[in-house]
Amino acid sequence: MNILLLGKGGQVGWELQRALAPLGTVIAHDLDTADFSQPEQVAALVAAVRPDVIVNAAAHTAVDKAESEPDLARLINATTPGAIAREAAKLDALLVHYSTDYVFDGSGSEPRDENATTAPLSVYGSTKLEGEQLIQASGCPHLILRTSWVFGARGGNFAKTMLKLAAEREALKVINDQVGAPTGADLLADVTAHAIRSIRARPELSGLYHLVAGGQTTWYDYARFVIEWARAKGLDIKVEPGAISPVPTTEYPTPARRPLNSRLNTTKLQQAFGLALPDWQPGVERMLTEHLGD
Repeated sequence: MNILLLGKGGQVGWELQRALAPLGTVIAHDLDTADFSQPEQVAALVAAVRPDVIVNAAAHTAVDKAESEPDLARLINATTPGAIAREAAKLDALLVHYSTDYVFDGSGSEPRDENATTAPLSVYGSTKLEGEQLIQASGCPHLILRTSWVFGARGGNFAKTMLKLAAEREALKVINDQVGAPTGADLLADVTAHAIRSIRARPELSGLYHLVAGGQTTWYDYARFVIEWARAKGLDIKVEPGAISPVPTTEYPTPARRPLNSRLNTTKLQQAFGLALPDWQPGVERMLTEHLGD
């Protein structure tokens, strides 16, 4: 099996290089050789490689920046994935693509399933939704995985930021009215590899799925979990346990609106692929252990 991996340098792309390797030959490209602002260039790359599977881990993920550069966000998140999908359809190649809970408006408190009504609040969410729709309209075999709150040992993330701030400051304020499940890039990559094998054997499994770690938390409780884990490990933590304050999203206004409810229902994925998704805490602990070992 020949697998074309796009966006190899990101958090998920980095883990995919490892997870996809046992499936066959991985031809991995980053944005320097597969520039997602040039749809024709990326489509030509797909046509030249003629892969059996394409895994697209590239995206414009700077949520606030997307508000001021909507055309670029649309190129990277929608137009180019659509061009890739059209080439995939010609080759009958499976296209794997990652999307986001930002396609929803974040209202209510129930986890949303794949049939829930979409209503993005931001340019990022709108362009990711358009990318989904272009892939579905192309007719190519596809696996679209919506996820949220992604973290990885490689690159920056919320947990690492909290550790740094907790070592520098005596008090912290953290948002307490957004709810979701921190999801490891390694989990995304491992499930992707498993799903590719399954879909290659049973093409009827292709489609749209939600993939997040088990459980749920707020950014505030996530921060407390990380900081107390670090304190228990003997790290130098300046902030006291009682000096971490919960605050509403309105206290930190941003150019892009965030969904308050990022809960995603993963029943469809777990049943289709015979998986049990682990709770978020062990993945965060593993990532922190790896990070501190650097």
